[in-house]
Parts: sequence; C-alpha cells; structure tokens
Amino acid sequence: MGIECLAKLEVPIIKLPNIDKKDDDIDPESSKLWLERSKQVRDALEEYGCFLCEYDDDESSRCCNSSSSSKLDSNYEEIFKGLKELFDFPLETKMKNVSDKPYHGFLDSRAPFVLPLHQSLGIENASSYEAVQSFVNLLWPSGNHHFCENLFAYSKKIAEMEQLVKRMVFESYGVGKYTDSHIASTTYLLRTMKYRIPKMGEENIGAEAHTDKSFFTILHQFDGVNGLQIKPKNYDQWLGVHFSPNYFLVMAGDACLAWSNGRIHSATHRVIIEGNKERYSTALFSYHKGIIEIPQELVDDKHPLRFKPFNHYGLLGYFSTDDCDKMPSTANAYCGV
Repeated sequence: MGIECLAKLEVPIIKLPNIDKKDDDIDPESSKLWLERSKQVRDALEEYGCFLCEYDDDESSRCCNSSSSSKLDSNYEEIFKGLKELFDFPLETKMKNVSDKPYHGFLDSRAPFVLPLHQSLGIENASSYEAVQSFVNLLWPSGNHHFCENLFAYSKKIAEMEQLVKRMVFESYGVGKYTDSHIASTTYLLRTMKYRIPKMGEENIGAEAHTDKSFFTILHQFDGVNGLQIKPKNYDQWLGVHFSPNYFLVMAGDACLAWSNGRIHSATHRVIIEGNKERYSTALFSYHKGIIEIPQELVDDKHPLRFKPFNHYGLLGYFSTDDCDKMPSTANAYCGV
C-alpha cells in the first residue's frame, strides 16, 4: 500500500494507505491478517498521521436502522440531506447548540481559529442515542425521528471504527492490556460542518492550518466535494486528499501523539474551498475522560520520555487560550517533559 503523489491543477494529491475493512477474517484472536493490518495502521499513523478506511456494502447495511437491504450509501444520502436542512436553519436556531467545553457547540466566523466560510455544530457523547436525540430535538422542536435514527446509527458505526483502530494501534505497540480501560474512558464529539462558496475577492481558506487535539479524528465528506489538505511528516508542501463518500479518513490528534511518546504523527491540515459547490462533512473526535498516561512500554533509550501524564480536556482548553496559536506544538507546550 504505497503512497501516490499526483498533480491536479496546482494541488498535489496523496493516496493514503487504505485499510479495507471488508475482509471477514480480521480477528485479533487468530488472524495473521489482523497483525498485518495493525502494523499497516501503525506505520501509516507514524509516517503520515492518517490513513483511509472503507466499509463495504454488506457490513455497511448494518450501519443504518432501516431495511435489511439498505446500503450505507443510502444512509450517507439521508445524512447529507439532513445536514443541508440543518444548516438552513436561522442563525438563532443554530446558536442554541452550546457547550461548556471548547469547540463543542456551534461555531461560525465569530469563533477563534475559524474563518467566515465555515459553520459547524457539535453533538457531545455522539455514540449515545439520548445525546443524538437531544441534539436533534434542540434543532427540530417537533422532532425529526428519521434523521435522528440515521444520525445515531452513523455516529455509532464511526465510533466502533475508532475503537477498532485504537485496538489495532495499542496491540501493535504491545500495550493491548490498556485498550479496554482506555475505550471505557473515551467519549465522542461528532461535528457536522458546512463550508460555503467564497464570494468574489474572498479568500478560499475554509479552515486554517492546525492539528487536532483529539486522540483520533475520523473525517467523512459528502457529494464528492474535496478540500482537505495535509502536510505529512517531512513534507514541505500541502497535499490534497481526495476521497469518495464510501471512505473515511482516520487522523491522529495531539493526544495520540503524546500518548505514543511522540511515535505517532499528528498531521497539520487545512481546508481549501474551490469550485462552485458547498462542502459538507462530518468529523468524529475521540476524547479521553481523565488523565492519559504514557505507557512505560513506549519509553526506551531510542524513545526517551517526552510527555507527562495529561488531562485530555485540559489539553483542549489550553488550545483555546489566546497565546496557544503561537505555539509550534500544543502537546509539547501543555505536557512536554
């Protein structure tokens, strides 16, 4: 699974390592393929900070709560339809989406680090049906049961993907004994995002260059509208990431970088809006409740201890401070040794 750089317009494109989940024998108990895929995941995250993951139709039919013959493609269409309706609500309606945690509620051009092309809403505890229902009822006071069911199934399936990736990473490092407790302490934020088309003379930057503060981020985009650009490790130029709606981009955040004692790369990325179509996407961010410890197994002569135990939401809160955007690395500044 190599890396392929192509030129399209003026933006290079990177074809990231693709982890295809449609193999039936991915089984941590007995499968050689599990070990191979786990190493591929780990290598991709260490080298690039991200990789692409695909669900096949047979498995994806279990992602929606409609008929058994439904495909995830149809679920995507329902989510896409709901997102467009969601962002068509008046500003005062969307502003009801609030949170006491940074970057968890409604964001638009008035928020720090966010540019005028961007609007997004957040669903805390997105793997919980009650949380998804509460979010939907906040925006649709009369209810929207169909969208709620589809959105919950969608969020839950992506959260399961995150847990699978986490298990693969932990086991590939030989620290699988910590996996269950880490997953039990994980909570999920699903952000729904819209980027409008720039006006004449307006900059086309949808989101400034940054790294995520999550443990993992799983990004999904709709309607074939690209725009994500990444600077992998040891690259000086931006690489455009193009992927279809049946792919998910799994990206490591700063919390994962610190947990891995700097072995995993947290990729710098941004969003550039081109063309004449609005961009809709979602991102599932995983956060850890409580203190994240750096496994002693990941500390050795080649990898001396680089980070202290840290509070994940403390890291996120630190990122929201005025001076943090001047720091070259949020993790190093917040919990570096």
